[in-house]
Amino acid sequence: MSGHGAPVIDVAELNGNAGELKLAIVAASWHTQIMDGLIDGALRAAKEAGIAEPALVRVPGSFELPVAAARLAPHYDAVVALGVVIRGGTPHFEYVCQAATEGLTDVSVKTGTPVGFGVLTCDTEQQGLDRAGLEGSNEDKGHEAVTAALATAATLRRLGV
Repeated sequence: MSGHGAPVIDVAELNGNAGELKLAIVAASWHTQIMDGLIDGALRAAKEAGIAEPALVRVPGSFELPVAAARLAPHYDAVVALGVVIRGGTPHFEYVCQAATEGLTDVSVKTGTPVGFGVLTCDTEQQGLDRAGLEGSNEDKGHEAVTAALATAATLRRLGV
């Protein structure tokens, strides 16, 4: 509990206790090895939280994540968006990253459904591999995105909003 009396969900509380929540995972298809790691981490986090079979929806790329998340959000307690954008030699990187970030934020705010942000925005492929939850990775952003979305959904449910 916080000092203001509002219930706060400790991430540890989710372990096995989020089974009543409906979760959708939307994943881009570019950069297969990185995406496989992100999806594996996301599915592992869902299972650890007690969600046996979250919906998994694939879209072509990170630019398409917001529209899929927008369609899914009204039907789920939480949505997680997974993708990776790697900087190239053109401004394409900035446009896609900005569109995905703003679009996913907009989905969450407009629908009231928590959207876990698991979109990696990297300068190099190695940075993506380091964050993908693969063997030898430093981080597991797919797992983190699911945990954050479910913790937020559980908090909102506990608050009755």
